[in-house]
Amino acid sequence: MQDAGPDLTGTRVASVYMDHNATSPVRPEIREAMAPYVDPGLGNASSLHRWGRSARAGIERARDCVAQALGCSPAEVFFTSGGTEACNWALKGVLLTAHRQHRRIVTTAIEHYAVLRVCTYLEAHGVEVVRVPADSSGCVDPDAVASAVNERTTLISVMHANNETGCLQPIAAIGELAWRRGVPLHVDAVQTFGKEPVHVEDLNADLLSISAHKANGPKGVGALYVRRGMIVDPLLHGGGQESGMRAGTENVAAIVGFGRAAALMRTGGHGWPEPLRLLRDRLESGICSRIPDVQVNGRSQARLANTVNLSFTGVSSEVLVRALDEHGIAVSSGSACAAGESEPSHVLLGMGLDRARAQSAVRFSLGWGSTQADVTRVLEVLPGLVHRLRERTR
Repeated sequence: MQDAGPDLTGTRVASVYMDHNATSPVRPEIREAMAPYVDPGLGNASSLHRWGRSARAGIERARDCVAQALGCSPAEVFFTSGGTEACNWALKGVLLTAHRQHRRIVTTAIEHYAVLRVCTYLEAHGVEVVRVPADSSGCVDPDAVASAVNERTTLISVMHANNETGCLQPIAAIGELAWRRGVPLHVDAVQTFGKEPVHVEDLNADLLSISAHKANGPKGVGALYVRRGMIVDPLLHGGGQESGMRAGTENVAAIVGFGRAAALMRTGGHGWPEPLRLLRDRLESGICSRIPDVQVNGRSQARLANTVNLSFTGVSSEVLVRALDEHGIAVSSGSACAAGESEPSHVLLGMGLDRARAQSAVRFSLGWGSTQADVTRVLEVLPGLVHRLRERTR
């Protein structure tokens, strides 16, 4: 817990950050690794002189670190500007180059918008899209995915863990059925990389998207794993960067930071998952015991150790998020990429929640730096806020 400075009333408040699924703070070790590559004298990684070679060496060391974390070859890792670009590239790079008789994708109704809105775009370009629903626990049934696959299916795309509920999906089982049917599988692992083991062979993934800023790395960098032998058309055309697969001058400092974040995962430097699971469980049980009419969304399903999604009956999630912010507590009413939208979460609606329950849902997501004092602070502040907000609506 840190001093956040004055709030809107001028009173100094403690800072509690519980929105790690939106973005996570950059760790000091990662900032330190990046610092030499922010030097304005550092060259373009495509240049042949010593400044360019130094930048190239930093990128390739980072690629090795990411590949080791994923359990793949460095030649199968391609850096991008983030998870959204990686997902766009995976889907468009496969679907738009497929034969028109085989342009069909099977995905789920609870994916991140980086997949769902690409699917909507692909539909406008003649691709058939099948969206498999989740059950009330927030999980997708592998058999339902299998039933949606036919001889025209070109790609299956399923997220590893949902960013709003934290619910882990049965990716290994889905990957096994995809392998038996001869259909490639893309896994959106943006929310799990750095929180759970993400090994491409264990997940049976042919394509896999990840991002640095969910794992205490910098914003603006991610990667797409492409299994050797997969044919994926480049999303960006221009220079020959990333082995000709992704044009554009590389963001060297960010890539180096990404590599350092991946290295910390392998050495256990992130402290996942048990310490955060204990904190999350104390937070969850404390809220539910102190506040009546609270529902845990996705409780019966295996979840990320850091995430709990709660619906507070009779309270608007947006109003509660703003009220907590005035007390120096950062949480979320859903995906950060859907900020500003008045519609309730498509994920919660896809799980069968009614609109009222979905519109009262708040996500608490812990991470590096979260403490027992943070949980205590939330448990001190939240019950009174919820009570006052409910009184106003009576």
